[in-house]
Amino acid sequence: MEGLIAYLADINAVSICLRVALSMICGGVIGIERSRAHQVAGMRTYMLVCLGATVVMLTGQYMQNYFGTGDPARLGAQVISGIGFLGAGGIISSREKIRGLTTAAGLWASACIGLSIGIGFYAAAIVFTIAVFLTLSKFRKIERYINTKFHKDDA
Repeated sequence: MEGLIAYLADINAVSICLRVALSMICGGVIGIERSRAHQVAGMRTYMLVCLGATVVMLTGQYMQNYFGTGDPARLGAQVISGIGFLGAGGIISSREKIRGLTTAAGLWASACIGLSIGIGFYAAAIVFTIAVFLTLSKFRKIERYINTKFHKDDA
């Protein structure tokens, strides 16, 4: 079992295929939920963000392993700031109402999942995907209940 884990942590054709497939699945799961909620960014967007982050981390790991240079964490940091720019483009503010924050946060989370997958931290990526999916799909009802129960307009 330890040999398999070490094999999948290394960069080879099998681990690359696993990372790409897992990235598509994790990004797709989150994106499908956003599509069901009738949001602009859907399955393909989330998959692409997750895939992009995955390939960035794979590239960083490859550079470090094969050229003895580079720092995967630095490349990952650039993904985080780049996704912030992408997410900001999806946030719309008009007359005391802000829309798109959850989409921006979801894209950021999807990129973080991709970074985890790209570096080979599969277990964290799967657990985080489940947590993000549950947060987006199940906590909406809880949030609405709390808002109606405790935030009634006094005016």
